[in-house]
Amino acid sequence: MRMALASHIVSGLGWIFAGLSAAGSIYTVMAAVLVLCFFDTERRPPKDDAEASASHETVSLLKPLNGEEAGLRQNLAAHFSQNLHNPLQIVFGVQRSDDPAADVARALMTHFPDIPSHLCVGDRAGIPNRKIANLIQMAPSASGAILVLSDSDIRPPPDHLSRVIAALDAPGVGVVTCPYVGAGEAGVWSELAGMGISYQFLPNVIAGVSLGMATPCMGSTIGLRRETLERVGGFEAFGAVLADDYALGAAVRGLGLTSVVAPSLVAHQCTETTLGALFRHELRWARTIKGVDPWGHVGSLLTHPLPLGLIAALLMRFAAPALIVLVIAVVARFLLAAAIDRSAGRRGRLLWLLPLRDVLSFTVFVGSFLGRAVEWRGKKFHVTTDGDLSPV
Repeated sequence: MRMALASHIVSGLGWIFAGLSAAGSIYTVMAAVLVLCFFDTERRPPKDDAEASASHETVSLLKPLNGEEAGLRQNLAAHFSQNLHNPLQIVFGVQRSDDPAADVARALMTHFPDIPSHLCVGDRAGIPNRKIANLIQMAPSASGAILVLSDSDIRPPPDHLSRVIAALDAPGVGVVTCPYVGAGEAGVWSELAGMGISYQFLPNVIAGVSLGMATPCMGSTIGLRRETLERVGGFEAFGAVLADDYALGAAVRGLGLTSVVAPSLVAHQCTETTLGALFRHELRWARTIKGVDPWGHVGSLLTHPLPLGLIAALLMRFAAPALIVLVIAVVARFLLAAAIDRSAGRRGRLLWLLPLRDVLSFTVFVGSFLGRAVEWRGKKFHVTTDGDLSPV
């Protein structure tokens, strides 16, 4: 009797997971269509640099640095080679004078003497968010009326800044961000990290924006006017916040201004060389997202159709209905990957790893609910219910 009851429960759970997988496959195909529509209709090159930006205000690009990660020189050099009509100033920031990233910045400043640039060295002790501490130190050296922030692992196309400034010039816009794909340059683990960004994170962002369900603000790029930053309290207002990018965007929207996602696709250079480094990094992202949008994070369960289908197949002992659902999930995921690669203008690499990547993503998703601790730049923090950082 008990065995029969247990068998019915397991079978019922199998059908539940099969249903979730089927719903997830439908979402995945819809996301592929939305991705193609977003970049095919929106990502058109500006007629020329002058028309891309209605103003001639100076743009200060802020690049907080920490260590010489793989591809750093190429990432930073791409910012010196922007097709931008506005005057451009680049401000680098490191917290220690012996940081090897400082040597990379100095070499590029010498190599591109026509672009005004400055290197800030210093630290703001007592600020848990080290990137924000760096930006606070850098801000006084920025002379532009327009500020653009981007992480050190971002590599933009030549027209990137012109698109950001053009979007910022639109009436009522207070902050501009942009989507990004992952690029692995440090072996198989960095490739898997890049696939997670490209085939899991990016389509969810595009779908959320296209359906009016998300207003992201991401470290890939944040463009805003200096007066807007001052109105929300400057960088100092975000010194203890883990999701500083999202919090900055929310603060700007709180002023009655809008945030937009510019149709400029940049590359996030992934540098993870071990499974542990990859898992810790993605777990921090997942717990950050959970802190910002807990119910949305729960709903993202449907973005994992392949692992859900695999669980259904195991529970249903690989019965035909479960296998059909699993095959559909695999096909849907590969269709989405093809749409992403087409939009990014590249050929997918190591796509045979996509099922493994999906299982890893699901593991991170489950792990995000099993604690609040995160590791960032080698230091451990506890994330409070408000999304703030508390050093461990």
